[in-house]
Amino acid sequence: MHRALLLTLTLALPGFAWAADDCSTEIHGTDQMTFDKNEIVVPASCKSFKVVLKHPGNLPKEVMGHNWVLSETSNMQAIVNDGAAAGVAHDYLKPDDARIIAHTKMLSGGEEDSVTIDTSKLKADGDYQFFCSFPAHSVLMKGRFKIGV
Repeated sequence: MHRALLLTLTLALPGFAWAADDCSTEIHGTDQMTFDKNEIVVPASCKSFKVVLKHPGNLPKEVMGHNWVLSETSNMQAIVNDGAAAGVAHDYLKPDDARIIAHTKMLSGGEEDSVTIDTSKLKADGDYQFFCSFPAHSVLMKGRFKIGV
């Protein structure tokens, strides 16, 4: 009985809830071709990190689709170029592209998807970018992805 009460109190502590949420984030891609974040910093203590992408808009993915893609910054433009050739059927991503660290599927308005990243494969001093690979979206829909120290 005492253990259950102790566990309940521990889970209710604000710091505990905050720490549990520290290894995930939510990002929105809108019909105005924007992300609501331009930087994501992952705490160094996270072994994995979950990104939840939500598209609160109304337009279909063929018109205003969004995904969330992570790569080294130096690879972003080549991934976008190859993705445009791959087309909407492949979520504007070249199939099995080794330069892509992680990605969600392409979303229509009202949809959401998530991806979990194994952060042990990322370097604290690495230069990473997240972006939307829908043609021309990466011009505005991009941001820095960093591993904290």
